[in-house]
Amino acid sequence: MKKTMARILCVALALVMSVALLASCGGGAKNYAENNTEYFIGATGPLTGDASSYGISVNNGAKLAIKEINAKGGLNGVLFKYEMKDDQATVALAASGYDALYEAGMQISIGSVTSGSCEQFASKSEENNLLFMTPSASTASVIENRANGFRICFGDPDQGVLSAQKIAAEYNKIGAIYDTSDAYSSGVYDAFKSEMDKLGKTFTVKTFDKENNKDFSAQVEALKDCDVIFLPIYYTEAGLIAKMAASKGCKAVLFGCDGFDGIAGQLDATVTNKIMYITPFDVNSTDPTVKAFVDAYKAEYNSLPDQFAADGYDAVYAIYNAMKAANVDNVKISASDLCDIVRAKLTESTFKFKGATGEVTWNEKGEPTKVPQIVEFN
Repeated sequence: MKKTMARILCVALALVMSVALLASCGGGAKNYAENNTEYFIGATGPLTGDASSYGISVNNGAKLAIKEINAKGGLNGVLFKYEMKDDQATVALAASGYDALYEAGMQISIGSVTSGSCEQFASKSEENNLLFMTPSASTASVIENRANGFRICFGDPDQGVLSAQKIAAEYNKIGAIYDTSDAYSSGVYDAFKSEMDKLGKTFTVKTFDKENNKDFSAQVEALKDCDVIFLPIYYTEAGLIAKMAASKGCKAVLFGCDGFDGIAGQLDATVTNKIMYITPFDVNSTDPTVKAFVDAYKAEYNSLPDQFAADGYDAVYAIYNAMKAANVDNVKISASDLCDIVRAKLTESTFKFKGATGEVTWNEKGEPTKVPQIVEFN
């Protein structure tokens, strides 16, 4: 009798564990938006770990937007709730973060900060038809063929094409250095190369990877006579390349994309090369919308915002403005129903959004159309 009872208990326990496992994997996830008293915008991002500077900036910008929106009465008197789960730029934590947010009543989202995490977030959100507006996940596949996916930032291909057009029009002897192990760097470079081929322009390319990203003497030596070196990489490696260029007497213009945001802090007095990069946000802009954001951010956090903070801020406001324009008035609306309404509004030809990163419209693919800015110094 004891053995039989023990066997029954074991079977029952196994069933309970199986149900729990399914729920933890998202298979049994339920959206509890019907219990909401506030509109719930969720996100995941790296708040700790090597990429935390990006996540913290996006989170700060998003929180500032929520604070301002709520101070003005929210949407028809209903306030907004916002939460970012720390995913440490990992796929697993992005997945578990999504599940936790969705079960807690998340109705709409600014997705994930980094492209790898956002791929996972996007896949899960697609299953639930939950709309996301990523501030900074620029890899093309994040929103590709996803009706619920939108982006506030430039996509990698956009930056590559714009860079090629600018460089091809102004320079003759052209070089490029990119990171073969990084999706962002490779994606921008591939689009750059494709556009340069279309324009009939030749250039010399050198590469590196994550195992060899400290010493750039060989790459700079090979390109030191160039008029311009295109660097679709992040500011840390770009700073090292700039210092190496200075040490070798290379006078080339160093031209980058939005990954250059922060490079000024990596340079020293030895670097005299002109630095240029494409960005959606210039902290020194005199545009009234940009200046208002910069002043508010500085007052809130006692520091100047970077591009990622501006993107987070604009992603929240874009969602809010679309909801307002669509006359959303049900705080308990399901994620799927809200997605259909907001998507329809965002893709209307007459809908435009003006934020800290400029004026934006979206096409049916969720890609933004906006005018880039060129930041230049030295």
